[in-house]
This record gives sequence, structure tokens and C-alpha cells, in this order.
Amino acid sequence: MLMDTPANERAAILARIAAAAQAAGRVADDVTLVAVSKLQPDDRVDAMLAAGQRVFGENRVQEAQVRWRQRRITGLELRLIGPLQSNKAADAVALFDAVDTLDRPKLAAALADEIQKQGRSPQILVQVNTGEEPQKAGVIPAEADAFIRAARTEYGLPVVGLMCIPPADEEPAMHFALLAKIARRNGLTHLSMGMSEDFETAIRFGATQVRIGSALFGARA
Repeated sequence: MLMDTPANERAAILARIAAAAQAAGRVADDVTLVAVSKLQPDDRVDAMLAAGQRVFGENRVQEAQVRWRQRRITGLELRLIGPLQSNKAADAVALFDAVDTLDRPKLAAALADEIQKQGRSPQILVQVNTGEEPQKAGVIPAEADAFIRAARTEYGLPVVGLMCIPPADEEPAMHFALLAKIARRNGLTHLSMGMSEDFETAIRFGATQVRIGSALFGARA
């Protein structure tokens, strides 16, 4: 029996991604594994890097700055998957290769200004609050089309996809289907959806990125 090492855990998740993609008539390379490293101890992150993982998701700009300052190796891709305050836009643009949580005009303006100033152009995803939960960030579905259009035309942002976090107490499939529908009608090809408990369902509905934390690293302390 194989020991539970970071390399084995990663291989097991990649195998499940490949199987889910095949079952959906897709190929495994269509789906990127985003390792959610937020609040994980550095030794676990280092072990996952050693296992070959190169795409990581962080929730907080400040935590990510501390963690990744000395770990910017070739091929590393950092994605901001948590809410972003407008006053942190400069730091986010400087550090991250993608901001997956654009959700309001003020933030769009701040990101556009920093992209212009810094000459960096991180990939941008719009977060959609598919469950319209008041405690969650994200554009509500009825306003998504107009917001995506404004982000592209008024602010000139390179919006390529959408992200969602379904309500914990609802069947995620309908939320993934809704996000995919919004993406199709706006010509967006990137879908960040699906986490440790539901990523195989998300792949069935077209996820191109799955955000895996506990199933990859183990439970947080």
C-alpha cells in the first residue's frame, strides 16, 4: 500500500481529474489543478512544490506575499481566489498571475489603473455569486452580463472566465450549470469551479480549473 505522501496525494487527485474528464468526453489537460495553499504550513507547500505542483491559489494578498517572496520558481502560477480590497490592487497585480475574484466596478477601476502603471496583465476572472448569498462576494447572475461587458469595454480588463462558490447546503450541479451558461453567452472559456467535495461534478459541467485544498494537503491545523 502506498504511503500518503504529497506526491501520492497529488497523483491521486490528478487521476480523479483525468477520470472525471474522460467520463465527460474531455481530456485531462483541459482541467488545471489549483492547489489551495491558504493557511497551509510552509512545509506542506514546499512538499507540494517538490511533487511538481506549479499552480497555487491564495486567499489573502499579505499571506501570499510572505509565502511566495522566496518561492518564485520557474513555471509557478499564483492565482488570487479570495476577495480583493481595492486598496490592495497594486500588490495583487504585482504578485499574482491571475485575479479570479473581480466583482465590482471600484475594483475593476483599481485593477485597470495598476495594470497600466505596472505593465503587468494578470488573467482576470469575474466572480459570480450564483446563490445570491448576502455574505458572499460576487456579481449576482442577473447583473453578470452587464458587468462583464463593462469590465472589458469600460476598463479594458482581460476577462477570460468566471468563478463561483456554490452554497454549501445546495446541490452544486445547478450552480455549475448556471456559471457555464453565463460563460458561453459571453464568449468566456475559463471556468474556475469545484473544490475538494465537488470537483468531479464541476468537471462534468465544464470546469477548466478546480480549486483543491483539504483533499490535496489534508485538513488545516
